Amino acid sequence: MKRTHRWGRVYLLAVFAVMYMPIVYLMYYSFNSGGAMHDFQSFTLKWYRDVLSDDRLLIIVLNTIVIALLSAAVATILGVIGALAVYYVKRQRTKNALLALNNVLIVSPDVIIGASFLLLFTIAGIKLGFTSVLLSHIAFSVPIVVLMVLPKLEEMSPTLIDAARDLGASHWQVLSGVVLPFLAPSIWAGFFMALTYSLDDFAVTFFVTGNGFSTLSVEIYSRARQGISLSINALSTLLFLFTMLLVIGYYVLSQKGGRLYGIGGRK
Repeated sequence: MKRTHRWGRVYLLAVFAVMYMPIVYLMYYSFNSGGAMHDFQSFTLKWYRDVLSDDRLLIIVLNTIVIALLSAAVATILGVIGALAVYYVKRQRTKNALLALNNVLIVSPDVIIGASFLLLFTIAGIKLGFTSVLLSHIAFSVPIVVLMVLPKLEEMSPTLIDAARDLGASHWQVLSGVVLPFLAPSIWAGFFMALTYSLDDFAVTFFVTGNGFSTLSVEIYSRARQGISLSINALSTLLFLFTMLLVIGYYVLSQKGGRLYGIGGRK
């Protein structure tokens, strides 16, 4: 049994090494003064200064953050509403059908989703740019929020709502005073996950961007096609670290939600 457990750890370490070694390699050479992805010469922050002094790049960073924050906020609102709607569906078959429809955008290939949005915006006469990117990011973020919030709803004890109604609370008071506070950790976790997906997305954004509008992921791809530059390493490193902070924030909120509420919704 111990040997099996030991080999399981070795397997996990090997998997994580394969996943993270390219990222570590990229980050390591972002500090190379030699200007190449080999023969590390000396430590430098030149490539980071180049990134931070590029006005066009800073505008793209601002675009990316605005898109991510707006799409995550709208997707969180819509996702919470969607999760509540699914939760209060009485028929199990209908609930399963709604969940299946919700999961389509998650399991579908990004290329298919991006091409579909491109066709939709073209037919609808929506110009490719800020609006098309924002709408597409909201669309693929909503199912993520639903999947984050719905399990927490399932954990909530019906007695909480019954007690509030027995005390004379209206539907809005039950929602704002009981349900939403209970769901707060999962709502924040869904927001951070939607924010992370929006920041990292490339395939869908690549299809629906245009009119001079770009995001970080598309810009990194465009620069990489022009040739190897360690400014790409620096930019990718900054984006990776920011994403890691968001993921850590998500797990902190998840742990907080687990400590605040026990099984069945008891505080």
